[in-house]
Amino acid sequence: MVRWRAELEALYWTGLAAVRADESISRVLHYGDGQLHWHDPSGSFQEINLPILLLGAGKASAQMARGFARMLPGGTFHGAVVTSQGNEAAIPGIEVLLGSHPVPDSHSLAAAEHLLALCQSRVAPSVVFLLSGGASSLLAAPWPPVTLADKTVTNRLLLRSGADISEVNTVRKHISRIKGGRLLRHLQCDVFTLALSDVVGDDPSVIGSGPTVPDSTTFSDAKAVLCKYSLWEAVPESVRTVIQQGLNGQIPETVKPNEPAARLAHYAVVARNHDACSAIAQAAREKQWGVEIMEKPITGEARQAARSFAQHIERLLPPSSQNPRCLIAGGETTVTVRGTGLGGRSQEFALALAPLIAGQPVTVLIAGTDGIDGPTDAAGAFVDGTTIQRARSLGLEPGRYLAANDSYHFFSTLGDLFRPGPTGTNVMDLYLAIVHV
Repeated sequence: MVRWRAELEALYWTGLAAVRADESISRVLHYGDGQLHWHDPSGSFQEINLPILLLGAGKASAQMARGFARMLPGGTFHGAVVTSQGNEAAIPGIEVLLGSHPVPDSHSLAAAEHLLALCQSRVAPSVVFLLSGGASSLLAAPWPPVTLADKTVTNRLLLRSGADISEVNTVRKHISRIKGGRLLRHLQCDVFTLALSDVVGDDPSVIGSGPTVPDSTTFSDAKAVLCKYSLWEAVPESVRTVIQQGLNGQIPETVKPNEPAARLAHYAVVARNHDACSAIAQAAREKQWGVEIMEKPITGEARQAARSFAQHIERLLPPSSQNPRCLIAGGETTVTVRGTGLGGRSQEFALALAPLIAGQPVTVLIAGTDGIDGPTDAAGAFVDGTTIQRARSLGLEPGRYLAANDSYHFFSTLGDLFRPGPTGTNVMDLYLAIVHV
């Protein structure tokens, strides 16, 4: 199986090369004749006046800022971005701040206050905002009386509940002074946002909780999410207070599409999961392999989604020729945490998949494109037709580890964790399977 793991790892890096954060901004921004030009995929073309206040947040924001700084002459921009540990970079003219992910901390709060101060002291006529996944946690500016501790508790409850990223961000937006387009009210000028999408459907209002785009969700939606997952009474009282004040009209809503601030927003998604999957498919075809890309993103509870992925693998068995067949998918699952173990959604997916492909000539890699899976040092894990046999030979019972949400220690014992380290990009997760002879 060593060969096939090496092949899968090579495909993973091929996919990431197609969504490099530092290169992706050149798909929309172009500098020439002393002017910065915005030309997005929809055909919109504008000139962005210099100098520029550059702001950003997300796990890939520092790498995006590095590409931006290479594009423009020195002295034509200044600003700050906030990223996570391991994704920082030294960039002339740009402060790189560290926040915390996936749970915000005091560094996230300090980073948000620093960006707000830059907004209030803005002297540049234009703002470029670099956004990627993780921004919701890295920028924390709770709406009083919500404290950082209250926000952290709420965030942790949501992440463990099985709520999807859209639902989680609906709540986050409505207890924040920044999210849900509220940064537009602080800036009061044209804001040009370039985003790497880490969400299914590439919805701008969901990526990083949409600090610079209008938001269609409401305080009523935020309460409905908490009630859906039986969290309304579990979250801190301050969170209920803010949401209830919003419902009573005592706190302004997030920025809505029909208000003046919304007209200041210009937005383009510059890299997405589909780009990575397409590059992987092309690389596999060049090897003369059969290729199938799952058109529908993988979503939902990780354990359930693993069953569907296994069914797709079954349709490729047995191989129709001596050439391997490659199944490629992207997406993002959720995990309802009931146990006390350690893991992430990709590792849990892999553990649920393992018994479904036992004994089959299949090798699979499930991994996050950001190099991180949950609160662990792994991006995901490898599984193959021998995983269950090898586990039981070591006294590991897969079902027990799955029940405990302890996929990390299961795969760590087997030596099957995938640890690429922080990648500097973030476009959801990759699900790669090779059916071989």
